[in-house]
Amino acid sequence: MLKKSLSDIENAFFNHAANAGVIFTNRPIADGLLHREHVKGDRSGTKNGAYILHPDGSPSGWFQHFKTGITGKWTLSGKQEPINKRILQQIKKNYQQCQVEQQKRHDGAAEKSRIIWQNAEPIFDQSQHPYLVKKHIQAHQLRLYGNALVIPIYNENKQIVNLQFINADGTKRFLSGGKKKACFSVIGKPDSDSLILISEGWATGVSLHEFTGYSVVVAMDAGNLQPVALVVRRLYPSAQIIIAGDNDESGVGQKAAKAASLAVGGKYIFPPVVGHDWNDALNVEVAQ
Repeated sequence: MLKKSLSDIENAFFNHAANAGVIFTNRPIADGLLHREHVKGDRSGTKNGAYILHPDGSPSGWFQHFKTGITGKWTLSGKQEPINKRILQQIKKNYQQCQVEQQKRHDGAAEKSRIIWQNAEPIFDQSQHPYLVKKHIQAHQLRLYGNALVIPIYNENKQIVNLQFINADGTKRFLSGGKKKACFSVIGKPDSDSLILISEGWATGVSLHEFTGYSVVVAMDAGNLQPVALVVRRLYPSAQIIIAGDNDESGVGQKAAKAASLAVGGKYIFPPVVGHDWNDALNVEVAQ
């Protein structure tokens, strides 16, 4: 094999990380040192990515996106080689530092969430927000902050740690820095003696609650279904759990719902029409 230039090594490593789902904003530097880097798609100013790239001997590297948990190794030869002790120490140090930084962001967002929630205006009727009218659902103890609906998101200890804001046009955002994994919103009053539904979105969850009368735990997205289902199983060990997944054209919602149900010994259901969630399906049902 011809000896590769530093540029070749850096480009090959960059492309390998990108193919794994971690696209660094700046090209990597092959100097054997730990670098913190912004990853495309992350909030501006953050450095949730990290890498180490060694150019000498048998060029090799390691990368991680702390936000998604994606991590990987790379070698120019393509062979799987063990990471040396010095790199492992750097990786461990970076991981610990990232955990501390993330916890600070979570703590700050949780405090801000509680302040916003306390100061938000309670609403009681569908007519008070266009999104509720569009989705044909009631407010269920939501609040208004400016022109946005505010949905409280709780951790396993049932403390508010994050908020979701929904604008009149349906655009959604979470509070910056807020924890989402294994956190959830609740519609109704779940208990261990009843059936509990778990949905992806809030409007979907409300439609299910209004149609069935069962309590619904909202995971906020497909990727959070299993972490939330595991929390629900711990909180309500004898409850029957059904994952009410979205019938996505991509299959993402179905796959996530099936995995979540398997993890907690539950069941799963999907709307009959591809591309529909349960808000779509139940609105069709009511219209008929």
